[in-house]
Amino acid sequence: MKVVAATKYGSPEVLRLIEIDKPVPKDNEILIKVYATTINAGDSRMRSFNVPFVLWLPARIALGLRKPENPILGMELAGIVESVGKHVTRFKPGDRVFGATSHANFGAHAEYKCLSEDGPVLNIPDNVTYEKAATLSIGATTALYFLKKGHIQSGQQVLINGASGSVGTFSVQLAKYYGAEVTGVCSTANVELVKSLGADNVIDYTQVDFTRNGEAYDIIFDTVGKSSLSQCKSSLKKNGSYLNTLRGGTAVIRNEDLDLLIDLVATNRLTPVIDRCYPLEQVVEAHRYVDQGHKKGNVVITLA
Repeated sequence: MKVVAATKYGSPEVLRLIEIDKPVPKDNEILIKVYATTINAGDSRMRSFNVPFVLWLPARIALGLRKPENPILGMELAGIVESVGKHVTRFKPGDRVFGATSHANFGAHAEYKCLSEDGPVLNIPDNVTYEKAATLSIGATTALYFLKKGHIQSGQQVLINGASGSVGTFSVQLAKYYGAEVTGVCSTANVELVKSLGADNVIDYTQVDFTRNGEAYDIIFDTVGKSSLSQCKSSLKKNGSYLNTLRGGTAVIRNEDLDLLIDLVATNRLTPVIDRCYPLEQVVEAHRYVDQGHKKGNVVITLA
């Protein structure tokens, strides 16, 4: 099968399209033929090893000292179950599924991937495309995790910084789903996009600094890690919550959250924003685009 492997840490050019043996599912695993996956900021950081200095040593130990220990990147996928292990009961061949690979040594940038049936993997409704389903396990779950961590409630005023990225576009829509009044912060080029997602107010950060506009919010969620609590403190209401994806831990991916997210997509209450789609053979170009830091929503890799 074809896979994309990172031969070492570095620029997108360290990625190679190679052939390896197709995996065989263990007794409790399903073998998924991958139809769609994504490239997100996490994949970019793992490939380039562009991490904060204070995290350098623990990240090297976790990811690999000299080169990526798990060279096949990719944190989320969608596809069809091709075969199942003898103890599998939740899935059968032919099922359309989506899920996360972050608990399974990553590896979604491949034609096939084995996942435990007990892991974060669910069926895809017939009216949801593979491309849309593939975006939910990381960006959308991260948005949901942090908004829940901030105890989001109906009627609150919520500001989303980085509202046009993957986590940001999902956060705007999920905050509206929970009944909040949402302000999105983005660049000039993305103002109309963020408005179309339901934001009540949009701040163009090239024109206005949200930390100095005199407004106060119940939740400030920085989805791109460009601010700090000290910068935002004056913009928080009393007992308000400041959330930051780079300083607030890693989102826990749970099937109950995936179930909510896929239902919202299937019922047209949540729209995954897909900026670009690339075939697996153009993964280097896709990484170059993601590295620029200006993608709108999600970048998807298609394999079928």
